[in-house]
Amino acid sequence: MNLGEVNTRGLVLLGCGKMGSAMLQGWLVQGVKAGSVWVNDPFPSDWLQATGVHLNESLPPDPAIVLIAVKPQMMAQALPSLTALGNGTTLFVSVAAGTTIAYYEKVLGAQTPIIRAMPNTPAAVSRGITAMCGNAQASEGHMALAEALLRAVGQVVRLEGEHQIDAVTGLSGSGPAYVFHMIEAMAQAGEAVGLAPDLAMQLARATVCGAGELAHQAEESAAQLRINVTSPAGTTAAGLAVLMAELPDLMARTVAAATNRGKELGE
Repeated sequence: MNLGEVNTRGLVLLGCGKMGSAMLQGWLVQGVKAGSVWVNDPFPSDWLQATGVHLNESLPPDPAIVLIAVKPQMMAQALPSLTALGNGTTLFVSVAAGTTIAYYEKVLGAQTPIIRAMPNTPAAVSRGITAMCGNAQASEGHMALAEALLRAVGQVVRLEGEHQIDAVTGLSGSGPAYVFHMIEAMAQAGEAVGLAPDLAMQLARATVCGAGELAHQAEESAAQLRINVTSPAGTTAAGLAVLMAELPDLMARTVAAATNRGKELGE
């Protein structure tokens, strides 16, 4: 399967909020034709209405792929409308948190090829990372197609199995919020040592964004990049002595809490 098959058979997008819109924009840029896309969304944005996709129309009989991007609390209402496409050649890809492959197989049929994916919000600026895994019916061709589509919004990694999804959710799925809170905390700390609030926030945001881009582009490990900034007995070393005494344990407990909550939501 390839993107040419998507243009021939069609692509269905169930739900087109921030994540769905980011993906759709990436697909259109990489050559998926608007006329080959069907979107079901009860509250379409002005941007979506102007794309030229089939909006809230009858679905094609045998689309190449259905991407499920509805909120978990809407799943029970939205998914049954797609049961006619189950147990066939249509690939289902879900980016909805907390909904298991077993649930999809129960509603759509056990012979349905299903891939579960966990993206994160930097997908909105094409800098996300998505982890994915498939059921027994998902072939290498299915996995390759899903990977090609998901790369429209950033990096893609394959998991050993669905058992790793909750850990991914705890680390990279929830991770952007941890970084945003770090920006908040750094700005507050800057205020505490005498900086004006606006200046402290500007410095904190630019520092985190710049460090992230350096980590993205550099060949060195994160540890080596840290060492490069740290002069012996200097200011950075003094700050790190405090941070490194607490952050590893704090981050371990943070990711574990989010991972465990993901398991609870999936039960």
